[in-house]
Amino acid sequence: MYESYWGLRAKPFENNSNEDFYYPSETHQAAMLKLRYAIENRRDGAVLTGAPGLGKSLLIRMMYRMLPESIAPRVHLVFPQMPTNELLTYLAHQLKPEQETSQSLSTEAAVRRIESALLENSEAGRHAVVTVDEAQLITDVTALDMLRLLLNFESSHGNGLTLLFVGQPPFLPTLDRHPGVEERLAVKCLLRPLDLDETVSYVNYRLNEAGADNPIFDESALNAIFGITRGNARKINRLCDLALLIGFAEEQKTIDEKAIEAVSEELVAIHPE
Repeated sequence: MYESYWGLRAKPFENNSNEDFYYPSETHQAAMLKLRYAIENRRDGAVLTGAPGLGKSLLIRMMYRMLPESIAPRVHLVFPQMPTNELLTYLAHQLKPEQETSQSLSTEAAVRRIESALLENSEAGRHAVVTVDEAQLITDVTALDMLRLLLNFESSHGNGLTLLFVGQPPFLPTLDRHPGVEERLAVKCLLRPLDLDETVSYVNYRLNEAGADNPIFDESALNAIFGITRGNARKINRLCDLALLIGFAEEQKTIDEKAIEAVSEELVAIHPE
């Protein structure tokens, strides 16, 4: 809607996992390095945590682009709180797809298929990765122990699987209560919010990637963006996207602090009467 007005090729502040808009902040790059180390060196597991909106999903997608082809298959588990048998069935079908992809398997059959899949995969020189998203939702001890037991499947090439837990910080105390899982993790990464300089750089980076040739947010606006969002990428995206929309509607030439505060008050920080 507003792209042509601001001279943009695309919307720069969409809250999605578009790798083209990945911003390589210090905290993200450090986490990327650690996770790649764990996966490419075929360690048992790793964990990535951070508050909502800091870019965990985008970081994982970007990392997958950088991994060698030998790291496969890559299973993304987005509903980790499913019953244990359903979880095993899902992993079995993902690791070793067959025609009856919707067929429910017994626990024994699912375990046999997983073991067979990991063995065949390792013998072919590949290494599987299972990413457990929203890991903080795992409350079933049995499910967590089951995931740990998957790491016991080994071949002559070593373990055939790396478990990557991705979730919010409340998952860390869960790990502390399960040392059998925690001690299998090669690295732990905690994403932090952007600081002021990184926030300024982040906003300008995404604008440039979207095709901006001239500054749109002035210095006062950038400072206000950080003050309101405290460096949370998702909040930055929402605030900036709305500011660009209102700026277009009001035919503003640039966006200043006053405009950012008005958008925050009127469109973001709405409270019931």
